[in-house]
Amino acid sequence: MNLEVDAKPSLLSSSDKLFTHSLTDATKHHHHHHQRRRRCSSSSSSADAKLRDAPTRLNRAQSISHAAAETYLVTRLSFILLRYLGVGYRWITRLIALGCYALLLMPGFLQVAYYYFFSSQVRRSVVYGDQPRNRLDLFLPANSGEPKPVVIFVTGGAWIIGYKAWGSLLGQQLAERDIIVACIDYRNFPQGTIGDMVEDTSQGISFVCNHLTEYGGDPNRIYLMGQSAGAHISACALLEQAIKESEPEKGESITWSVSQLKAYFGLSGGYNLPNLVDHFNNRGLYRSIFLSIMEGEQGLQRFSPEVQIQDKSIRDAVSRLPPITLFHGTSDYSIPSDASKTFVDALQRAGAQAKLVLYEGKTHTDLFLQDPLRGGKDELFDHLVSVIHAGDKEALDKDAMAPPRRRLVPEFLLKLARKISPF
Repeated sequence: MNLEVDAKPSLLSSSDKLFTHSLTDATKHHHHHHQRRRRCSSSSSSADAKLRDAPTRLNRAQSISHAAAETYLVTRLSFILLRYLGVGYRWITRLIALGCYALLLMPGFLQVAYYYFFSSQVRRSVVYGDQPRNRLDLFLPANSGEPKPVVIFVTGGAWIIGYKAWGSLLGQQLAERDIIVACIDYRNFPQGTIGDMVEDTSQGISFVCNHLTEYGGDPNRIYLMGQSAGAHISACALLEQAIKESEPEKGESITWSVSQLKAYFGLSGGYNLPNLVDHFNNRGLYRSIFLSIMEGEQGLQRFSPEVQIQDKSIRDAVSRLPPITLFHGTSDYSIPSDASKTFVDALQRAGAQAKLVLYEGKTHTDLFLQDPLRGGKDELFDHLVSVIHAGDKEALDKDAMAPPRRRLVPEFLLKLARKISPF
């Protein structure tokens, strides 16, 4: 298969235009309507009431327009994925399994989607750069008192179907614990290759670091987190930034610093690409496609943090890295837990502060989807919150008194979903 990346159309251009035009038209319509109402409202109290309701109707129209644009994008991403993976027997069966999996979890997805599109605590599609998909979503706590810790989250999606909205459930649940979450979107393949993804992510991190106080964030409590492919991309961005800072003589522009991050969390990620090529090929992410995503054989080395940190010439960069914690399920078949284990071992040998947390019997989606949808106690979530709130006695006391998280999907549906999951 010949993959000509530069010739591929933008995945989001149509969606962006759809949303922008819809929003512009709605705003113009509201403006003209408002002017006409003002001319005839002096003698009508009912007209005043309608005028007061107009902003609410506009917000609802904007949310519906945005929801339609997001749905269009997700559908387009699915077809792009199928186009590149082919439609053989393996992928037909996996597509059916994915559809059934999503259907079983739909009760939870619908509740999260309603929150995402209609909650006043969500700021969708904040622009952080001038490239396609340079957008991020902000999930803000209801309590806007003291400055809040901030988690910058990079979602997964096999480098092909990653999207900022995939972090909505995590964003909602952390916001309920007075933690701001910024979910970064980035160009996916074939709209971009791994270098573009890392560049976008770094620019998104820079935006959050430089603007978080505008949204009530605490600049002294910033955390970076990635899941699956997002863990790989964010780890690449983190190491690349550390290398830039360790080589000031090159005169590269520095818009954020690794010293601004209190910690890095990697969830179910892969950090040594040469070790994963054959595994991904056997799982259906074929070698030819994967090499195109990673910019060829040389890219496998360049964008493998585990390989890079073994280069003694960048030991100064490694010493600049924040404390790193990697989380992984031992029954993860999408990316084996050994991927996190070997990276932690390499980090420790290189002098970095790193530790590994394994969850026995957990799969690739258990930690990120099924467990959060189950509600109640969640080891990973509790671990994250305890680290983020460490040293804040008031926040820890509130966490101890917090009610159990609400169940979003019945247990029998979660068990069925786990059995048929294609991940």
